[in-house]
Amino acid sequence: MRNILIIALFLGYCLSANAQSNDMKALPFHQIPDAPDTYSEENIVARMIDGLGYRYYWATKDLRPEDLAYKPSEDSRMVSETLDHLLGLSETILNGVKNQPNIRPADRPERSFEEQRAQTLYYLKEASDYLRSAKAGTIAEAKIIFQRGDRSSEFPFWNMLNGPIADAIYHVGQIVAFRRASGNPLDAGVNVFMGKTRE
Repeated sequence: MRNILIIALFLGYCLSANAQSNDMKALPFHQIPDAPDTYSEENIVARMIDGLGYRYYWATKDLRPEDLAYKPSEDSRMVSETLDHLLGLSETILNGVKNQPNIRPADRPERSFEEQRAQTLYYLKEASDYLRSAKAGTIAEAKIIFQRGDRSSEFPFWNMLNGPIADAIYHVGQIVAFRRASGNPLDAGVNVFMGKTRE
């Protein structure tokens, strides 16, 4: 009877781990998508977003409550606060490629870490997919628009490259460093050059 119980517990663990693995693979950017066949403004920016999505996926995979609460000093952001910022950046990236305004102040619902992670990845995936299927010249016409009440400001898409996209990559690097400091280092199989992870 004891052996049957042990086997049942082991099978339950395996099924649970497999379900979790399948859930994670269902999210975008488990690996980087195949490169486009041609170079264009739109495909190059999409590929930058793909690289960001892949990095974010693995930087945030299996974060524990203690990782989310970690901050290196009293005047630093906690990891959870940095993830809030990354969600906002991913939304700005999506709005920018679609030429839609970013409404300020942003009115975002409360989300669990898992929901927030998924939403960030879906924003990035939508932005990348949009650019891959966009007509030539879409980037040249795109602007970053901020809307606050009756006032709005616009910036050329160049600012997207050195602003939200670069900023997001920077903050994902912080997550990687902070999770290592809190005792939960990044999966050793992650290969950002190839965009695939050894499992």
